[in-house]
Amino acid sequence: MSDPTEIDPEVQPEMISESDPAMPTAHQPDHQPAIEPAIEAILLVAHEPVTAELMAQLLEQPLNRIEDVCEQLAARYTAGGHGFELVKVAGGYRYQTRAELSAYVERFLLNEQRARLSGAALETLAIVAYKQPISRAQIASIRGVDPDGVLRTLMARGYVDEVGRDNGPGQAVLFGTTSMFLDKLGLDSTDDLPPIAEFIPGADVVEALDAGLSAQIEEPGAPPAADSAI
Repeated sequence: MSDPTEIDPEVQPEMISESDPAMPTAHQPDHQPAIEPAIEAILLVAHEPVTAELMAQLLEQPLNRIEDVCEQLAARYTAGGHGFELVKVAGGYRYQTRAELSAYVERFLLNEQRARLSGAALETLAIVAYKQPISRAQIASIRGVDPDGVLRTLMARGYVDEVGRDNGPGQAVLFGTTSMFLDKLGLDSTDDLPPIAEFIPGADVVEALDAGLSAQIEEPGAPPAADSAI
């Protein structure tokens, strides 16, 4: 008869895993998360200062651990002479450019503002100017593409801004032109914009274009297309 205290080799690993929680298992990771890269990634995409409490919750780490890592990162950036720094403002952490480099940043921003607007930006600006106040969804329905990127550019240039919210479901943000837009065009108000009808071809022009395009598409001698039976 075998010794009752002897452990069967086939069940020994399972018994040890259950009796000793310190042993790594499939449900117990045996490594710590990379806290520093995770904090850097979060702060890079954040639009506002991120609190240590939020990062501690996201990374499942103690609050004092997050604060220590942020202080270490800030000291490392300063010692490395980088053009940016990690600072604590408004109760949270964020990246910002160093004050002594502000002159170069201002030159860059001024040069960017002098750059010409793209065709998509001009088209969106015209839609906002003539249809304001207008929502993002309405702009998208007119242009047929997502206008988020172009709207951000126009808002950064100071030509477009949020002017209110729609009374309908969801209370969508409404956009309109700014005083800078009027100043750039030399207008006193949007009422001085040229009538949009001046830029829309008349019915006779549309019919002529349609006839010309149809003639190019139809092949000589081809029978007329039958109506769709829908």
